Amino acid sequence: MSDQEYPLPPATFEFLVLSLKTQTEMHLGLLFFGEEKDRPEPDFRIARHSIDLLAMLQEKTRGNTTLEEQRLIENAVTELRFRFVQAMEEHQKKTAAAGQSGEAPKSEGQAGA
Repeated sequence: MSDQEYPLPPATFEFLVLSLKTQTEMHLGLLFFGEEKDRPEPDFRIARHSIDLLAMLQEKTRGNTTLEEQRLIENAVTELRFRFVQAMEEHQKKTAAAGQSGEAPKSEGQAGA
């Protein structure tokens, strides 16, 4: 096995849900690796789409998942919807504060969800 190859986790429903959840948290700006000055602005359009994908998956798999899988996706969708609203409110506050201090607001085009 070369340095570039590593074992991948099994392709499970749980892994799919957690992958989409993590991607959404990154788009909301909740997960970031690096220096704070390099933190990207939240992309609310993509985050909303990812949440909608999870909600669609939840609906399409209803009755065909274990109780544990059902709880996992329900909790993920509920938590992400809540965190989406929190992140949007925080972003709007920062944008308003930047406007009052005379700074140019950052990338306002991404805020529309």
